[in-house]
Amino acid sequence: MSQTIYNIPLRRLDGTGTTLAEFRGRVMLIVNVASKCGLTPQYTALQGLHTAYAGRGLAVLGFPCNDFAAQEPGTEVEIGAFCETNYGVTFPLFSKVNINSAPRHPLYEQLIAAQPRARSSGAGELAQALTKHGLLPAQSSDVLWNFEKFLVARDGSVRARFAPDVTPEDAGLVSEIESVLG
Repeated sequence: MSQTIYNIPLRRLDGTGTTLAEFRGRVMLIVNVASKCGLTPQYTALQGLHTAYAGRGLAVLGFPCNDFAAQEPGTEVEIGAFCETNYGVTFPLFSKVNINSAPRHPLYEQLIAAQPRARSSGAGELAQALTKHGLLPAQSSDVLWNFEKFLVARDGSVRARFAPDVTPEDAGLVSEIESVLG
């Protein structure tokens, strides 16, 4: 791929243009987030990971997305205030992106191409609920729902993908983070 994960144009919540270049050499946990989802409380544990592992080189990065039952309807200002006020989020948040809707953001194009399948908790309850409500994604490689997590190594390679039902404190996720941190 001619475009690396580090030079894909992005926008911070404040509208400032940026890329992931500032995170080169760090491990990134890239998560699509939403404020009005049953999984929104994962913000607390994501902040916990960010705080606990930042000194070892982990950066949790949040990408709001309204693709999943319109559960992120707010403006960037509203999203930032919500995350700070309700969950004490200090990890970087970016402007809303399209993940399963067209046009898919180039960052998610690369993440999904590198890891087309997510590891699940195995319970299957989320997929069953989405099926019941007709909300499963169109393609099996699409992101399932809010709070799917991509683990990116220090060299920019996408090492793992975790379904939304794998919580940030899940032993398998934490073990993978520690392994990639070295």
